[in-house]
Amino acid sequence: MSIPAAREKFRSFLTQKGLRVTSQRLAIFEAAFAQPEHFTAEQLVDFARAIDDSVSRATIYRTLPIMTESALLREVDIGSGEKFYRPNAGTPNAQVAQVVCVDCDKIFEISAPFMEWYGSTVSTKLGLTPISQRLQVSAHCDAFRRAGSCPRRT
Repeated sequence: MSIPAAREKFRSFLTQKGLRVTSQRLAIFEAAFAQPEHFTAEQLVDFARAIDDSVSRATIYRTLPIMTESALLREVDIGSGEKFYRPNAGTPNAQVAQVVCVDCDKIFEISAPFMEWYGSTVSTKLGLTPISQRLQVSAHCDAFRRAGSCPRRT
């Protein structure tokens, strides 16, 4: 989905929910969709304030669930106590797996089209209907283990 199409989807979703389309919410959208990597809510505060300094932390924390509910953002929980977010670049229901480097804290996403089939097959055998699924691998950085530093660490 293009950024203009995603922006229009966001505007429509806000309107359907009876929420106002404000300059702060649009700044949050722009900041989120400008990020090439996963980001936290706290990082988004800085990114959005660079666009509109009136964006409050509270507005960020109220807008992120709206953006995930609308499938514009994907929420990733790697078990560190912080959630990470990333714009849904492709199909909202695209199956992706995350590989999390525990040394450099980088999250890699790979296409995992088999996940839908696997989740459906296993659930059906158990008489269940899947509602969500995820595949997340935690891994060590080989470069960090060899050299003591990681070229991906920010």
